Amino acid sequence: MRGTQTEFSPLIEDRERLESRLREIPPVPGVYIMRDGENRILYIGKSKKLRSRVRSYFSPSQQLSDRIQLMVRQVADIEFIVTDTEEESLILEANLIKQHQPYFNVLLKDDKKYPYLCITWSETYPRIFATRKRRRQNPQDRYYGPYVDAHQLYSTLNLLKRIFPLRQRPKPLFKDRPCLNYDIGRCPGVCQQLISPSEYREIVQRVAMVFQGRTEELVNSLQKQMETAAAAQNFEVAARLRDQIRGLQKLGVDRKVTLPDDRVSRDAIAIASDDQRACIQLFQFRAGQLVGRLGFLANAGEAGEICSRVLSEHYRDVDAVEIPTEIVVETDLPDREMLAAWLGSRKGKQVSFVVPQRQVRNGGNNRGSVLAMVKQNAEYELQRLQRMSDRNTAALQDVAEILDLPKVPHRIEGYDISHVQGSDAVASRVVFLDGLPANQQYRHYKIKNPNVQGGHSDDFASMAEVIQRRFRQYRDMDVEMSHPDDFPDLVLIDGGKGQLSAAVDVLQQMNLLQHLRVVGLAKQREEIFLPGESLPLETDAEQPGVQLLRRLRDEAHRFAVSFHRSRRDKRMKRSLLEDIPGLGFQRQKQLLAHFRSVDYIRIATPEQLAEAPGIGPHLAKQIYDYFHPDAS
Repeated sequence: MRGTQTEFSPLIEDRERLESRLREIPPVPGVYIMRDGENRILYIGKSKKLRSRVRSYFSPSQQLSDRIQLMVRQVADIEFIVTDTEEESLILEANLIKQHQPYFNVLLKDDKKYPYLCITWSETYPRIFATRKRRRQNPQDRYYGPYVDAHQLYSTLNLLKRIFPLRQRPKPLFKDRPCLNYDIGRCPGVCQQLISPSEYREIVQRVAMVFQGRTEELVNSLQKQMETAAAAQNFEVAARLRDQIRGLQKLGVDRKVTLPDDRVSRDAIAIASDDQRACIQLFQFRAGQLVGRLGFLANAGEAGEICSRVLSEHYRDVDAVEIPTEIVVETDLPDREMLAAWLGSRKGKQVSFVVPQRQVRNGGNNRGSVLAMVKQNAEYELQRLQRMSDRNTAALQDVAEILDLPKVPHRIEGYDISHVQGSDAVASRVVFLDGLPANQQYRHYKIKNPNVQGGHSDDFASMAEVIQRRFRQYRDMDVEMSHPDDFPDLVLIDGGKGQLSAAVDVLQQMNLLQHLRVVGLAKQREEIFLPGESLPLETDAEQPGVQLLRRLRDEAHRFAVSFHRSRRDKRMKRSLLEDIPGLGFQRQKQLLAHFRSVDYIRIATPEQLAEAPGIGPHLAKQIYDYFHPDAS
């Protein structure tokens, strides 16, 4: 529900309007949304009594953090959505925050630091792989994690692929026969559909149980199946199940953390934070053993609020069987009762939150000592991030000193050109924010200059084109007054004086050079060149600032080369097909998508070619005759 507001001044400056708005909010469960004078969402929250919760923000006696006080001073309107239950308000709040990502909400950072385990249940034959990108393209796909110990995740995944016959490749190696993995029993022949989807999904479900912390349950189930197979004298199946059981038992060999109470499934969460960031660790205990260690990052804030956000977002995406019956926390959560009721309704049994009265490190295996161990790991992770941040800060400060910049650069962009004697010429832009790669802001460019083609390259003209395309939106703009968010503090050109001069000339024509610092980094001697200077700067190749610029240059080079190779491979695949009469660009794509490579197209029969989408019998005969002129 939204109030009809014609004024856009902060509510705190108009007590009469504030009181009128508060009286409109009912004392029932729901979600409240705070907006500023420009109708932007500042904050989204939930409560079992909306009116009391919202009123507390404007009460003089309420102790609010500096962050929330800053938010309250900007609130110009409040809207609310009433729900039937507290659990519904919790789910609605999480979905709205994920959709709108308000500035003042404590949101988990997704910086691809920790890997996830993904199972693509949306596919007929699900894939299992580790990834640092949690992009849920289909709600059926399932992600586990994020896992702090990446090495353990990859080791576990590799071991499971040896224990169970699983799909080993994302794409088939051969079109008409399985690969070596099938012959040695590593794969059940998914590419040739030698196993039914239902049978294969049963195998994948067993693997999923390991990442759900249900390894012991899986072992017991396999044990019963082995005994049944042995009793029926099906010794080959019994032997295979025996090997799987032994492999699964190896997974727990290096788990030194155990608890005496093996009847309770328990999670323990702790947080360590500084002025900027918060590191959260979540340890998962099942059947008395530590089965998972998850890590999360968040902006700094109130500990209870951050832990509440972590738990609600984490348990929202897990299966009900993965929810523990007990969650150990270091401080009471602001919405503990609501969380417990929601989790209990999902799991089908009571879920309790426990706050140990005393935390003692190395003091046994009770809840307090377990929580102290989780807290210690969170502190170690925070210290490691602080050291990384300090190194980046030192490197950025060194860059500012080397180049005599007025301030430490926040956004640095790097550019490079890639081609082979002018063919498939491309360029790349990579972006570092505060010394760290910002992959989501990387960009590729296809060189459009007609003079750059196979047999004739021009890196200077290519670089000029890319810089012109990147900064043309700022032509004649007073950048100092407008402060665009994506305007760089420093631009690094991969190359020597020639490439640098080409970029500088374009920026001068657009009246932007006075607002932008541009430098070149030559590959041969790692020399830094400034515009208009014939000699490079005197620097040490091992000093932090130079190493940072080299990392940026190498990343731009890698990104450009990978794009160039991709374009070249696609061109080489289509080069033969382009000469076939009647086979246009769209049908070439369909043909390649069906057969995967030109080699498979070459050996295919006319009947097999006709099975491809968009290829009828007549065109199939033309394609076959093109590759087999002697036969025609």
